[in-house]
Amino acid sequence: MSSWKKAAKAGQKIHRERHQPEERKHLGLLEKKKDWIARARNFQEKQATIKLLRKRALNKNPDEFHFHMINSQLVNGVHREKEKADKHTPEQLMLMNTQDIRYIAYKRNIEAKKIDKMQSQLHMLDAVNEIQNQHTFFVDDATEIENFDLAKRFDTHPALLSRRSNRPRLSAIKNMKLPELDDKTISKIEQKKHMAYKELEKRIHRERELTIVQQKLEMRRALKDKKSQKPKLVKPGSKDAAPIYKWKYERKR
Repeated sequence: MSSWKKAAKAGQKIHRERHQPEERKHLGLLEKKKDWIARARNFQEKQATIKLLRKRALNKNPDEFHFHMINSQLVNGVHREKEKADKHTPEQLMLMNTQDIRYIAYKRNIEAKKIDKMQSQLHMLDAVNEIQNQHTFFVDDATEIENFDLAKRFDTHPALLSRRSNRPRLSAIKNMKLPELDDKTISKIEQKKHMAYKELEKRIHRERELTIVQQKLEMRRALKDKKSQKPKLVKPGSKDAAPIYKWKYERKR
């Protein structure tokens, strides 16, 4: 019985929709039912949208204000967010307009290596002078406070009390073979140390500026990508930081 049904279906005539008559060929293809349905639904959606917008316009308060009114503009009939100009220092602006991002990354890497090398040599012992030494001693009575000798308590030379590190004991000082240095040589050594710390400070500032420029250039390149949707501005850029944008999450196949 089932084979008879299959044979009967195979022999059925295929009914096709009527094409455009010869005398109406100048009007184009004949509209089918599915085409009419799509056109009708599109027309109904547009009419519903116009009705909703007319209702919102009638119910709108003329005194209403929103910041988006001044932070957006019409571009080809579409509302777009106004691009806020980022703040740059003259040095940052010159680097961003004249140099490539790969060159900026290369120079920043060189500065970072030099900073690590200088920090390992200087050990950052006296870089922060405003931190005062804090050491608490407990005594039994007021007489011991009057006769308290800090150098004797630390077992070191009185000239080394101001140091926060590398404060050797008297026993270690006696065993040391120290060169005889005059005041002129000591002042030269102190001057070289001061100049080294000043150079280190400048290099740290330079590396930080290059990092900010690199981040701004990377963000500018990401914003030029036309394939991705336009992100939302979270925080505008400043002289000390690059702007922060938030992209809409897109699931990748």
